[in-house]
Amino acid sequence: MPTPAPKFGTLAIHAGENRDPVTNAHNTPIYQTATFTFETAEDMIQAVAEPLDHFFYSRTGNPTTAVLEKKLAALEGSEEALVTSSGMAAVAIAAMISARAGDHILVDEDLFVISREFFSKDCPAMGVEVSFVDVRRMETVQAALRPNTKVLFAESVTNPNMRVADVAELRRLCDAHALTLIIDNTFLSPYLFRPIESGADLVVHSATKYLSGHGDTVAGVLAGRRDDVRRGRFKLDSFGQCISPFNSWLLLRGARTLPLRMRQHNANALALAQFLEAHEKVEWVRYPGLASHPEAESARRQYSKGFGGMLAMKVRGGLVEMNRFANALEMCGIGVSLGDVFTLVYPRPKNNNLIRVSVGCEEIEDIVADFEQALSR
Repeated sequence: MPTPAPKFGTLAIHAGENRDPVTNAHNTPIYQTATFTFETAEDMIQAVAEPLDHFFYSRTGNPTTAVLEKKLAALEGSEEALVTSSGMAAVAIAAMISARAGDHILVDEDLFVISREFFSKDCPAMGVEVSFVDVRRMETVQAALRPNTKVLFAESVTNPNMRVADVAELRRLCDAHALTLIIDNTFLSPYLFRPIESGADLVVHSATKYLSGHGDTVAGVLAGRRDDVRRGRFKLDSFGQCISPFNSWLLLRGARTLPLRMRQHNANALALAQFLEAHEKVEWVRYPGLASHPEAESARRQYSKGFGGMLAMKVRGGLVEMNRFANALEMCGIGVSLGDVFTLVYPRPKNNNLIRVSVGCEEIEDIVADFEQALSR
């Protein structure tokens, strides 16, 4: 009887990792080296001639990073994965291997601010046209299509407004028009949602966030078909967007506990969202797990394990009240990142005084108590 395929939690711990063949180390070593040497000149010539299959320089490939890439490909359910120096490096590489000068890209209008900067300024500078659309409205996406449209880019859950994209529906549209579908899945992680299973061609993450989970490294991931990812490797090499071996090791360590952390993030965020929705000093809350969310049905259909650790909220009043609430928090920090085990709030005056909340893994009673005392003040 064949051995069943390992489940996600087992893959998070074991995929890509084995006893080190040189030292027998149980934990994957940090190969903290810039270059690799060879027994003979012929060996080095062969390695340089076949850069995707050998290690000769850590910008191109490193053993610690290679182990991490195997693990992340297993978690994504993709043929291959590429680790980059940041999430934005992964976004840029995904776009550059999918479109060229003269092409047109459709991008969701609700988008991480630096992604928006890349698509609105850098892509046009490279000769790529970009249009921003609401990907929840298929008629507006259809209307924005052009003969030279090649790519559709969206976030599975948007930053910061918590909109939910229907990836399977976007896949059907992309099939009808021969488009490459790229999904940024940073807010959910592959534990909650694997966009490739719903038809995405390429998936990107800021691995700084949930994949790492501890706020101590900056990294990105691009996952997809082997040929696409290998084209991405050449882009990474050309633009020098490689990750350091130490950061790869930190990400390896973080990825092993992804399922454990995500279960806590899920439970805490849902409980906090429910508390905030009932609070008289909160004007509104957006969390895909609440029935009040505009795309709640789509979220339930797509995310069977939970709805993630991110929510958005608005306290009653304006800028003064937003700042007063944030400044009154005692345990929870004020910061721009997310996906950490620590709860972080990000006040956004440019987004109508929205507050983005990355709900951490502390005890939920302590998180709620901190929000409650801050709201009372």
